[in-house]
Amino acid sequence: MKKRVLFLCTHNSCRSQMAEGLVNHYLGDRIEAYSAGTEATRVNPLAIQVLAELGIDLSTHHSKTLDEFSDQQFDYVITLCGSANEQCPLFFGGVQRVHIGFDDPSRLPGTAEEVLPEFRRVRDEIRQKLTEYLTGEENE
Repeated sequence: MKKRVLFLCTHNSCRSQMAEGLVNHYLGDRIEAYSAGTEATRVNPLAIQVLAELGIDLSTHHSKTLDEFSDQQFDYVITLCGSANEQCPLFFGGVQRVHIGFDDPSRLPGTAEEVLPEFRRVRDEIRQKLTEYLTGEENE
């Protein structure tokens, strides 16, 4: 049976969406990933673009709040930004809660071309750290 992981970030627009897409793409044979935010906004177009570069389609994703998952069970709840870690509700009792923080590329000023390298850097960092963490957990 697949492990279930929920990635949390404040707006569910960038880092948590990328984490969901990356884990489902690279570890989907053994892990089912979902993402949510403490508030819903929209999926960042640059997050969609940098995952498309890897053949991962986020274009049908939408920003979700925690309420959509309140009745579901997860093996892991992983917060990716500080405010989600602080605001993560207590109803996720009994699961492994972990904080693995990443920079927020959507906060950078500049044109899309100017900030794209940072989106790519964060994407690659998310892929590496989450793959290492989730595959390392399985081997313990």
